[in-house]
Amino acid sequence: MWQAAKGMSVLVLSLVLVKWHWANSLTAQGLGQGTYDAKFYPLPHSNAQKQQAPACPHRERKAEDDWQNRERSIPGHTECCWSHPLRLRKRDYEGFLCSLLLPVESRTSAFALRAFNVELAQIKDSITQKTTGLMRMQFWREAVEDIYCDNPPHQPVAAELWRAVKRHNLTKMWFMKIIDEREKNLDDRAYRNIQELETYAENTQSALLYLTLEMLGVRDIHADHAASHIGKAQGIVTCLRATPYHSTRQKVFLPMDICMLHGVSQEDFIRGKQEKNVRDVIYDIASQAHIHLEHARSFSKKVPVKAYPAFFCTVALDDYLCNMRKVDFNIFHPSLQKKSSGYMLFFYQGLLSPSAS
Repeated sequence: MWQAAKGMSVLVLSLVLVKWHWANSLTAQGLGQGTYDAKFYPLPHSNAQKQQAPACPHRERKAEDDWQNRERSIPGHTECCWSHPLRLRKRDYEGFLCSLLLPVESRTSAFALRAFNVELAQIKDSITQKTTGLMRMQFWREAVEDIYCDNPPHQPVAAELWRAVKRHNLTKMWFMKIIDEREKNLDDRAYRNIQELETYAENTQSALLYLTLEMLGVRDIHADHAASHIGKAQGIVTCLRATPYHSTRQKVFLPMDICMLHGVSQEDFIRGKQEKNVRDVIYDIASQAHIHLEHARSFSKKVPVKAYPAFFCTVALDDYLCNMRKVDFNIFHPSLQKKSSGYMLFFYQGLLSPSAS
């Protein structure tokens, strides 16, 4: 009884600490007042032409789209785009928590990077025609090009990405890989095999981790190897976690080779079946994620301590895989759809030790 009460007290104290830490970090950085660090990295608008709305044809076309209209506000010295950490908390809760625990000099850039990823990720679910998705991807591709030409578009997330690039000298290639891979993924089809899913994860989730490492000032081959495996595990787990949601929309993206190996059809997942062969498919896929996490941990003694904060996401991955084992790999079990309230406690107790990296 005493142990249970003590554990609950630690959890409550941890959550209060994080809430205080988050609120103070936002205030300290001027996020509530819209000041941020524009005085250090103001948007480049030295002439009247740059202050006006872009005249590029593709942006004029997208201005007709509700998505584009929603994002056209112009950040400056008096208006900041830092509504997106709050949106990020709703759309990528675990990514928000991981970014919150980064060093203060990297935190705001990490928020911008995660918001960029959310913007790309939600394109697929928000369109009814692939052409619209391709237009939005092209917007971001050109936005990244403009960012590296010191001419960012007047779009909130793009403006913050420009500041992050200036601050940390981020590699352009990783942004392009994320956009290119997300664009390929606009087709509503299942992955042909686990290797195709891993390639997608490498070019999206791992690329995000490479950029996060750069924000932390880490450019190390062992850290990159760990990031590669963790990103692949993240991509696999994300695919698993999204399966119940996609099934309700008559879609299944799980690797076809593993499904065929166990004689499971897409219809079985759409109907929410829980037979042993369905659970065997989930077991095989989840095992691959576990293998990648174990590979990443094999680099723990070689990875610089400075890189550890980039890998906080492994806490959520381990938690999900552990919970899945508890329900015998029933992907539709209600407990797997709940948001864990204990992540912050795990972050503070588990990931701050070198052995957990």
